[in-house]
Amino acid sequence: MNINLLTITHRKDATMTEKEFDMIKRINKYAEEVLGDIDPQKVQVSRQLEALRPIFEEIAAEEHITLEEMFIKYMDLQSEASYQNEMQLRQTFADQANDPENPMLFR
Repeated sequence: MNINLLTITHRKDATMTEKEFDMIKRINKYAEEVLGDIDPQKVQVSRQLEALRPIFEEIAAEEHITLEEMFIKYMDLQSEASYQNEMQLRQTFADQANDPENPMLFR
């Protein structure tokens, strides 16, 4: 399933707190359950976010913040996770490009 939510597998060089990391994992897990196998290119973002509203409300209540603040926090955390994943991918490609035993990359 591809719902345009990132899967964070580890915390190397992460700037998120453990609590934030757990929060984004929790939201992503919920998204996997409620959004199923939707095509994010065909389903409006507003519909996707509406499906996530219950988990946003639940976490907002736990954190004593408004739903709007929760949404902003979610967007910030997703942005940070996206950046971390990009840096990790770049490092992987750099490592492979510098490996003389790797026949997959041409120099």
